[in-house]
Amino acid sequence: MSRGGSHGELGQRIDYVFKVVLIGDSAVGKSQLLARFARNEFNLDSKATIGVEFQTRTLNIDKRTVKAQIWDTAGQERYRAVTSAYYRGAVGAMLVYDITKRQSFDHVARWLEELRGHADNNIVIMLIGNKSDLGTLRAVPTADAKEFAERENLFFMETSALESVNVESAFTTVLTEIYRIVSKKNLVANEESDSSGSSSLLKGTKIIVPGQEPPPASKATCCMSS
Repeated sequence: MSRGGSHGELGQRIDYVFKVVLIGDSAVGKSQLLARFARNEFNLDSKATIGVEFQTRTLNIDKRTVKAQIWDTAGQERYRAVTSAYYRGAVGAMLVYDITKRQSFDHVARWLEELRGHADNNIVIMLIGNKSDLGTLRAVPTADAKEFAERENLFFMETSALESVNVESAFTTVLTEIYRIVSKKNLVANEESDSSGSSSLLKGTKIIVPGQEPPPASKATCCMSS
């Protein structure tokens, strides 16, 4: 996550860049969720993601301009070599399973363990049961997912990328929670700076978005601590 005075499209000032990762088994609809949130699109002929890709979307939260940098990766085991780089700097995660495939839900615990082993301790996580439009084929009761989410302290929603149900809400909930945490830590840092007379920079990983590299003299204060 980065904080600074960079500018996006048409000179728009970007106050924050939040990196959010999509994780979960292959074919649960991660790329479709990303396409629906970033471009409001759904492709019935979508093919499996190869390697890693990301898309961005800019939105306003509490009168601040936030650029969401959403990373999507292949769920297949042969792409696990990218794990460390994929999670580095992430402050949010969408942990996705398919409500019609019990195995994809059973694997959620393993994905969560991997995420927590590589990402920031304060990462905001949303458990997503995708393909809610296929309710007649449901293999994962909503109650099972709710129980898991409560036990692991995760947000939870069921979505349909096809019908655009809860997709916007799921992403904005995570991004708003990240902003809330970051704002709170900025306030604490400012208070410490005022009392001690020296700046207190919180630890984190700076994310530079291609085309938005800040000038050498500017500073980005990262606000997600390990």
